[in-house]
Amino acid sequence: MGAKNSVLKLMAAALLAPGETVLGNLPAIFDVSIMRQLLERLGCEVVEATDGSTDRVHITVPEQPLSEAPYELVRKIRGSICVLGPLIGRTGRAKVALPGGDAIGSRPLDMHFAGLERMGVEIHVEHGYVVAEAKELRGAQIWLDFPSVGATENILTAAILAKGTTVIDNAAREPEIVDLCRMLASMGAQIDGIGTSTLEITGVEGLRPTVHDAVADRIVAGTWAMAAVATRGDVLVRGADAGHLEIALDKLVRAGADVDVRADGFRVSMAERPKSFDVVTLPYPGLATDLQPQAIALLSVAEGTAMITENLFEARFMFCDEIARMGADVRTDGHHAVVRGKERLSGAPVRATDIRAGIGLVIAGLVAEGVTEVAEVHHIDRGYVRIEEQLRALGAEVERVETE
Repeated sequence: MGAKNSVLKLMAAALLAPGETVLGNLPAIFDVSIMRQLLERLGCEVVEATDGSTDRVHITVPEQPLSEAPYELVRKIRGSICVLGPLIGRTGRAKVALPGGDAIGSRPLDMHFAGLERMGVEIHVEHGYVVAEAKELRGAQIWLDFPSVGATENILTAAILAKGTTVIDNAAREPEIVDLCRMLASMGAQIDGIGTSTLEITGVEGLRPTVHDAVADRIVAGTWAMAAVATRGDVLVRGADAGHLEIALDKLVRAGADVDVRADGFRVSMAERPKSFDVVTLPYPGLATDLQPQAIALLSVAEGTAMITENLFEARFMFCDEIARMGADVRTDGHHAVVRGKERLSGAPVRATDIRAGIGLVIAGLVAEGVTEVAEVHHIDRGYVRIEEQLRALGAEVERVETE
């Protein structure tokens, strides 16, 4: 499936070119549905492929898109802020509600604003909306204090149609950024340094629609890999790029797993109880923070003690309170956690607080004695397609139960 952290940005980037852009490999997740509604509110027509494909959409962008992204949609997904850059680039103005999303800590927009302001954008926040206007977008030299994915995306998409050259230093290098750059290049954008920490964008007069398939979701692929090791199972992940998970897969090898990299994905198998390993989350190519809860679930049944250092989101350890209800020995202190592995966990009622915490609790439930009930699974649906069906296909005993 296409990467959740990429497809939303690709859909927003379609705003940069009037006409019909076709995007493929879109996962059937809640966030894509919300972004579709948001584009429709901005004046676009979004329809599924006429050949019956469920993972491909046609986005028809008008000559003059609307410029206001309403609160009732933006509040549901953090990624919706990615329409800010394209709207400024196309219309010179944008009014975007401050986003919602997962409860994993502060994710301020200061770097987004500072970069756009250097390009001539006037920005202020009023009544819960980001209001941005630019009489003329011009290229600028921009240094990011941190390689923020969101800031890189918004500055990049605004710079495509700006006058002159924009240089983004300390830009994010995630595969999803590379995917966005490749789509923009196919639309006629001039971008140098794709995949590096320095992006140089030479503004063009206009872009053309394109056809583009989203990159595979490395976080979903990494989730299956960690679940295989935690459960001492054997899972073949097709369509994923093992190179996007180099550090995560190396950790699993250290835990004792067999990892077989193939042309169309990779296979992970585990015969014995896994051994503990330390985790430090960092921007790409470091280990992704979105794999941290899954790693903790694995380590909670591993042999030995592990240290987890979370460098990106201070509230991500909210997950630890829930997995502790299942008997996991996890102690947190600031942005560190210590996990002492146990032979087994114990099933218990728990609550998903975000996408990755939810799937981490599912993994914990797979290695726990008794029944585990994970509430608020709508979070999981934002990043995983029919997760219960896929788990049952792998031999798990799991069902979705509707509750009031």
